[in-house]
Amino acid sequence: MSSELNEKVAFKAPPLACDSHFHVFGPADQYPAGTTDLRYKLPYAPLSEYKQLAAHLGIERMVFVQPSAYGRDNRCILDAMKEVGPKLCRGIVDVDEDVSDAEMEYLDAIGVRGVRINTSPVHPQQAGYAATQLPRIERLDARCAEIGWHLDFLGPGWLTTEMLPTFKKLKVNFSVAHMGMYLARDGVSQPGFKQFLDMLKYGDGLCWAKFTGTYRMGTAPDFADVAPMARAIIDAAPNRIIWGSDYPHISFADKVSSVALFNLLGDWAPDEATRKLILVDNPQRLFGF
Repeated sequence: MSSELNEKVAFKAPPLACDSHFHVFGPADQYPAGTTDLRYKLPYAPLSEYKQLAAHLGIERMVFVQPSAYGRDNRCILDAMKEVGPKLCRGIVDVDEDVSDAEMEYLDAIGVRGVRINTSPVHPQQAGYAATQLPRIERLDARCAEIGWHLDFLGPGWLTTEMLPTFKKLKVNFSVAHMGMYLARDGVSQPGFKQFLDMLKYGDGLCWAKFTGTYRMGTAPDFADVAPMARAIIDAAPNRIIWGSDYPHISFADKVSSVALFNLLGDWAPDEATRKLILVDNPQRLFGF
């Protein structure tokens, strides 16, 4: 982290800029892993360190996202959200689809505005897998519609493509992380990505693309192969994009820099007005700041 704070930020963030997707991890004895199927070592990335990064980038608003490592034990991000306060932060949790109304109302008061539906980005293609997710998605869609939350999806590109028909039936807003997790090496003309663009551009206005996890889709160090995909999304629907650092980058922490990832947005969206949409106006609408 200390080295990142010495890196130059390429452009000045507009007032009230929002990091719409990042994680915090507390001491392991206080916040143990919530799953035995852990695909990475539980890191230590406290709120105090993230706040230093946010200040360096000019981030004032923030959206905590439940890490997969904690399963449905949301205590770590909820404690951090209480420290920041609902004026400047929101949260996306992982809860059971039959969570009680009282629990949802409690979470809403803290600042929770969405539920994460998370499949490992490296999950191998599996026939029929999307159908196994439908009961949970349909139930959460109904629950979130009642309280004004949205759904937040993360999964490999093949699953995003299989989910497109399901997305079209959702009642609530939904965000799709990592630009749908379509690999940059396959380019903007790959079928699933083109359908995703069409949903953003011509859909019913409920779909949001997340500029997150660039290092999972593209090639380091400059991620030049991701730029055409990012620009295609901007051309299609600049008012349906949010940006997130994806801090602390888990297994990629020694390979990428949060500052460098932020600077990419300056290359993808060189004009201030578009960056203000992505960093301020769009997250303000989606998360209700």
